[in-house]
Amino acid sequence: MLRVSFFIFMLSFSLISCRKTPELYVFEGDTQGTTYRILFETDTEIEIDKSEIDTLLRRFDLSLSTYIPNSLISKINNNEPYEKVDTFFNDMYLKAYEVYNASDGMFDITVKPLVNVYGFGSEAAVGHIDSLLIDSLLQFVGMENTKLVNGKIEKSRPEIKFDSNALAQGQAVDVVAKFLERKGVQNMLVEIGGEVMCKGTKFGQPWTVGVDKPNEGSTAENRELQSIMHLSDKALATSGNYRKYVEIDGKKYHHTINPKTGYPAYHNLLSVTIIARDCMTADAYATACMASGLEQAKAMLEENSELEAYFIYTDETGAITEFFTKGMKSYFE
Repeated sequence: MLRVSFFIFMLSFSLISCRKTPELYVFEGDTQGTTYRILFETDTEIEIDKSEIDTLLRRFDLSLSTYIPNSLISKINNNEPYEKVDTFFNDMYLKAYEVYNASDGMFDITVKPLVNVYGFGSEAAVGHIDSLLIDSLLQFVGMENTKLVNGKIEKSRPEIKFDSNALAQGQAVDVVAKFLERKGVQNMLVEIGGEVMCKGTKFGQPWTVGVDKPNEGSTAENRELQSIMHLSDKALATSGNYRKYVEIDGKKYHHTINPKTGYPAYHNLLSVTIIARDCMTADAYATACMASGLEQAKAMLEENSELEAYFIYTDETGAITEFFTKGMKSYFE
């Protein structure tokens, strides 16, 4: 009986693994206020249901979405009881602190109070912005005022709140990619809200990814591509000030906040594309560069040889100009 069962198993396995023609599978859906798209190529039958992806992303949101009142991050922000932080929050917090230190504080997830007053978070914008309001909120900003101790967040002041949006989409990409790897997928592209992880190849060739032109007011429907890139076993994230902004008192405010001044970062940098080993790192550094500005961003990248970057900015004449780190051009078409 044991021999028969083993033989049947081996026969079934050989029938699955000997399928020669690779096929491309596509999953699409909604998450985190945006969309996701997953492509994976395989020449074996792998059992993956789209509902598993959706369930995983819902679990992720229950940890890190500030738009869900009973999420873990919302409980921490509101000083409500919770047992311990989960793996999603733990990984997010540690990466945020790493980039906070590397960027001299220009990447800071405690900007939530500032994000809220401009209306870029889970709350509506206030009717008027002035220096008194901004100064009153800056006292609650600074990751150095928080600690993660034995699975619990400690805050020096209860008003301190976290906003994980600057790296959560990239982290979600990594979470989905690791799930697919555990299922046996080796060749994949995972994209959430424009942040991308590419593993392996698509029919033997690197995956093709587009970088948007930094056209103000562009949307997913009317976007134009600035360039085409080819990736394999790398993640890519882009940050820019050309899409998301609000008007308060007739003044336009872009969504990247300088955590030291409390105001949106105004400089000549239009968009930043970062390539890294994982998408959470790429996402965080893209935001850090946008907050820092061109020269400080260049200096930051010189300290991290594992990152490649592509900047689009305006020069002193107002002309659109590009900057590439040393290894970046090899990814372009």
